[in-house]
Amino acid sequence: MTALHYTQTVVILRAPFVVDRYGNTTSERDWSSATRTTVRRVSVQPDTSTEGDGDRPAVTTGLRLTTRRGVDIDLMPGDRVLAGGRLLKTDGDVARWVVGKRLHHVEARLKEVIG
Repeated sequence: MTALHYTQTVVILRAPFVVDRYGNTTSERDWSSATRTTVRRVSVQPDTSTEGDGDRPAVTTGLRLTTRRGVDIDLMPGDRVLAGGRLLKTDGDVARWVVGKRLHHVEARLKEVIG
């Protein structure tokens, strides 16, 4: 792949966990206090999509974020990503591909659920 494939810019959103009235950290996140990190020169491409047509019709769209060779980004499960005007959630672990004990690239599945 050439560098021309990595022309997109995304923003990673990371929200702190909410602390309850007893001082315990919960699993809920405070998205109003999220930090924003801009990441340039990545590729975000279509992945898989599904449609549900039950009582609550929904469309789940999957995308895959990929970095250039040797580039790591600070992206973790639970983060959100703004890409192409869409707010996406990370879907599972962020894969860091290693070849010969060196980082080759990073891939992350992202998803958007509408409905």
